[in-house]
Amino acid sequence: MDNKNIIGIADMKMAQTTGTLITYALGSCIGICLYDQRIKLGALIHIMLPLNMETGRTGTMKYADTAIRETLRQMEAKGGSKARITAKIAGGAKMFEIVGSNSIGNIGQRNIESVRMMLKREGITLLKEDVGGTIARTLLFDVATGSACVRCHGRPDLIL
Repeated sequence: MDNKNIIGIADMKMAQTTGTLITYALGSCIGICLYDQRIKLGALIHIMLPLNMETGRTGTMKYADTAIRETLRQMEAKGGSKARITAKIAGGAKMFEIVGSNSIGNIGQRNIESVRMMLKREGITLLKEDVGGTIARTLLFDVATGSACVRCHGRPDLIL
C-alpha cells in the first residue's frame, strides 16, 4: 500500500492508476468511493452531513449533496465519465443514543439516505455498501483495482 493519501473529515482526494485513498473515523459520517474503472480514476469523499443548508454554500465536501456533485465535476474534468463511474460507501453509524429521538436525531441514517439519493439522482450505480450499525469504520480504497476495504475494531476486514 504505497502512495497513501489520507482524506480528512469534510475532505476529498483523487488518484489515478495507482495509490490508496484512506479515511479514518467514519462514525455517523460516510466515506464515498467513486471510481471510473476504464481510466482507473478514483475519488474518496468523507462527508459529515446530508445537505448543505449554509448561506453561501461553503464547506462543499462537508455535505453529501454538494460533495458528490463537485467530485463528479472534478472527475469529469480529468476524463471520467458519469456513465462509467460507480460507487461504494461505508459509515453512517448511530454513534450516540439520544433519549426520545426519532430518525431526525440519527444523523448516520440521514447521511445514508442522502448519499443514496444523491448517487441515484446523479445516475451513479451503488455497487456495495457497509452502513449503519453502531461502530466506527476505516475505509481504504485501492485505485489500481477499485477495491475498497472496511476495517472495524473487533470484526474481520470487509472487502467491498
